[in-house]
Amino acid sequence: MHHLYLWILFWVVVIIALGLDLFILNKHHGHVSIKDASVMVVAWVTLALCFGGVIWFASGMQSALEFFTGYVIEYSLSIDNMFVFIMIFTYFAVPKDHQPKVLLWGILGAVVMRFIFIFIGVQLITRFTFMIYVFGAILIYTAIKMLVGKDEQIDPSKNPVLKLMKKIIPINENISNGNFFCRENGKLFATTLLATVVVIEASDLVFAVDSIPAVLAVTQDTFIVYTSNIFAIIGLRSLYFLLAGMANKFEYLKYGIAAVLAFVGIKMLISHYYKMPTVISLLTIVIILGIAVSASVIKNKKAVKN
Repeated sequence: MHHLYLWILFWVVVIIALGLDLFILNKHHGHVSIKDASVMVVAWVTLALCFGGVIWFASGMQSALEFFTGYVIEYSLSIDNMFVFIMIFTYFAVPKDHQPKVLLWGILGAVVMRFIFIFIGVQLITRFTFMIYVFGAILIYTAIKMLVGKDEQIDPSKNPVLKLMKKIIPINENISNGNFFCRENGKLFATTLLATVVVIEASDLVFAVDSIPAVLAVTQDTFIVYTSNIFAIIGLRSLYFLLAGMANKFEYLKYGIAAVLAFVGIKMLISHYYKMPTVISLLTIVIILGIAVSASVIKNKKAVKN
């Protein structure tokens, strides 16, 4: 059980950091250079590392290692998810000026949804031990699907949540004012901007099905699972603008992520027979992702030379 002051410190840090991130990105009006985005991403990662250091000091090395492992897993999965967000913004033709606002609301929604999902996941594993096998099987299935499946183009128009939204309120494609709602001839409409937020939230709901079981393979400590998840999520706005300018530079990343999911899934399936040390899990995940990124960089350099 973690001390109350750790929860308080966590929320204080998150609120202040989100405020600073909101101020910085809004100042750029969505036109963020790769250099500026890189600086912000490094700042977010550094903040997470510092918080992990606080956990180490307050709760010991094991809890800190679990936090770092959960953070790396969630962050790596988030990188893949950002490419989906790029497709969603392209589909809805959201101007760069309005993208930070959409991402902010998407992140705030994810903060709430993840808490609910994590609480449910921890309760399921605690009360029904067989659920760890179910979660492990889901991760392995997802990994196989990523490896053998073709890259599918996301079609937000087929999103069931968006279809439901259209039945509740009509959508107006005018988003020039940056509002979520508008009125025409006295009738209330939702703008495409709100539709974009809805699709991003629905996508994050799907992502959570993979990412939360993956972190639960590391620990069932609600504090560790939630804080590692949220520290990865709150830096996604900066990560988005970094990857938007480098979308085609990580060709092998999806294979690395698939390997991580498979590794974590196997770890869950054998957990009752062999408890893998957290430090080994962390090193394995970092090495897998490092190889995937390095291979992508090397291929890009060869392509430039040719």
